[in-house]
Amino acid sequence: MSLAHPVDGQPLPPWSDPRAEQLRRAPRLARWWYALKPASWPKLLVPALLGQGAGALHAWRVDVAAALLGSVFSLGLLVFIVLLNDWSDAGVDRVKRALYPSECSPKTIPDQLLEAGALLRAGLLALALAVFAAFAAEQLLARAWAGWAALACAGIFGAYSLPPLRLNYRGGGELLEALGVGVALPVWNAYVQGGAALPPVLSDLLPAFATLSLGSALASGLSDEVSDRCGGKRTFTTWLGNPRVCRAVLACTLVAAALFVLAPLARLRGGSMGLLEAPAAGIRAVGAASPPALGPPDLGALVAGAVGACFCVVAFVRMRRVSPAPRTDVFASQALFKQRLHGAIWYGSVAVLVMRALLMGRG
Repeated sequence: MSLAHPVDGQPLPPWSDPRAEQLRRAPRLARWWYALKPASWPKLLVPALLGQGAGALHAWRVDVAAALLGSVFSLGLLVFIVLLNDWSDAGVDRVKRALYPSECSPKTIPDQLLEAGALLRAGLLALALAVFAAFAAEQLLARAWAGWAALACAGIFGAYSLPPLRLNYRGGGELLEALGVGVALPVWNAYVQGGAALPPVLSDLLPAFATLSLGSALASGLSDEVSDRCGGKRTFTTWLGNPRVCRAVLACTLVAAALFVLAPLARLRGGSMGLLEAPAAGIRAVGAASPPALGPPDLGALVAGAVGACFCVVAFVRMRRVSPAPRTDVFASQALFKQRLHGAIWYGSVAVLVMRALLMGRG
């Protein structure tokens, strides 16, 4: 395979990988399934589930139509993001495959598993389906801004990958990812399911979940530092380096542990708080001379928050054990570092939601 993408002014060398050869011989449907990266789906499905669950607890019922339309929107957006990221990252993926043919998994476009145009068309079609579902929810469920909010949500992810902005290449991609995954997607699903964008259950969860999503976005660039730099992509990792970004991810995990408890405490003490107000308000609530009387639902909110905090602390300890190793090009340790982080995000957040449902009843 002859490639012309330069690294430091030199053409990329060809590579040979039996895994890619095997995939190229696989049926086209199997190659599409590989391109959709099902192992990464929880990154978007978990925030959608959190939003739907929080909305259902707020309304104290499950609206089946809202759940179905929310699922179509979230899955369509997921397919759009996965395929358009492959399409926009083809150049950098070629660099990574040439530099690390054995360590790096086969890439959809550089390894000629599917055509770039096919990915672009399928991704845009998935986006159209997602937006259609959102506007259908607006009409069928009387959710006045579901359609336009969905367009804004899609715009966040589009700005991440698509020209002319392509902020994932200009710096700021991690912040966009944290905003889209950690805030926009759960808020949209909560609104469609329960009629409120920030029901109490979600307002308690969101500060910690957004912080963990920022940590996940930062961690996603750890294994790509060299290839991203060679390919002209600007990320926090290419700017600050692996060790500093690892420390930032660990800090996000600890901050999220605190926010799981402080956010519900702040709400119970002083009413609904904004995302950035929750930490300070929670600290003030802890130091209050006369804390408010707490009923069983309120105690349930704090117990559920403590469960989330425990998941974060355990993840922090387990991540610390491998954090010296996740430096440039240590792919196995970096994967383990991210896997342990994702355990806190996915399982911890869902555990908080389940505990909230069991202990609190109505949101």
